[in-house]
Amino acid sequence: MTCGSWETLSGRRERLGRIRRVGTAQPTSRQHLISQVLLKEFTMPEPKGGSRQLLPFDLHNPQRVHKRMPTSRCGWEENFVAVDSPSVEALWGDVERRVPAALAAVHAGTPFADPRHVAVLRDLIALHYIRSLHYRDAHTGAVERARTRLAAKVITQYPEQLRLEALRETGLYLSGPAALGAFTQRLIERSTESDKLFRTRIEDDFHKMRDLASTRRLEVITPETGQFLIGDNPALTLCAKGDRTIYGMPFEDAQTLLLPISPRHMLSLGTEDVRLTVPQSFVDRLNAVQVHTAHRYVYMHPESDLGPFVERAAQRRPAGDRTT
Repeated sequence: MTCGSWETLSGRRERLGRIRRVGTAQPTSRQHLISQVLLKEFTMPEPKGGSRQLLPFDLHNPQRVHKRMPTSRCGWEENFVAVDSPSVEALWGDVERRVPAALAAVHAGTPFADPRHVAVLRDLIALHYIRSLHYRDAHTGAVERARTRLAAKVITQYPEQLRLEALRETGLYLSGPAALGAFTQRLIERSTESDKLFRTRIEDDFHKMRDLASTRRLEVITPETGQFLIGDNPALTLCAKGDRTIYGMPFEDAQTLLLPISPRHMLSLGTEDVRLTVPQSFVDRLNAVQVHTAHRYVYMHPESDLGPFVERAAQRRPAGDRTT
């Protein structure tokens, strides 16, 4: 699906306005992948008037003592988008500024009363699906595979031109295939400028994902008992087949795309706007998927008593399997 609507006159004006707003902004190195507005839903106030904090769980060190932290110290990645970060942060902010009112409607039990709330909640799912370490890893892998194919083609078709260019740049005549291959890879890396490519692609793919999500309805899931937690790769594609839960497939192949938004609510893209209540067993399955697909951390409400569950699930984290 293309994003023709983004290229309308009004869309171009909106984008130009955003560029003007962030034209003097400073680059952001510590970039939150989980919106702080979501992380705050998993917090509680500290005693004696302290800041609101949540409980991170380090899956790489499950036996350590886990301490509460404010949301500003959680769910971020250094230089996730390394080029033109103010512009892309403004794009995320256009969605995140509208989230509090939509979350308030969810908590009030009226998520579908205002179509604008439904739209922003779908946008929030799309945002976390694209602004994720899963997405970055997939992009990096695709770029590396394309570079390898291109390098092999260039070496086969233009070996002498490559040797002349290497001689011009380095003063060395590269006769062996290994040296010629390494030089070719460096040429391709310089020409593709991976950071700029990632910056462009993540914005384009966000708009595409936003359009795809807009074709689905919104399900708001509430546990009968227990609480949801949220991982640092929180928006997950999923198919449930009997007692098996398969996750991590492309969106087009999935039954749904899920995003926890509070200990008591999870969003799902489905076929109708509906509120669902699920048993503890289903809550456990969804929480286990959050643990299994997290990069390193999951976050929970400090009074959720989910620590032992996460510790057990962390021990069962699969290396490559996408079934739980």
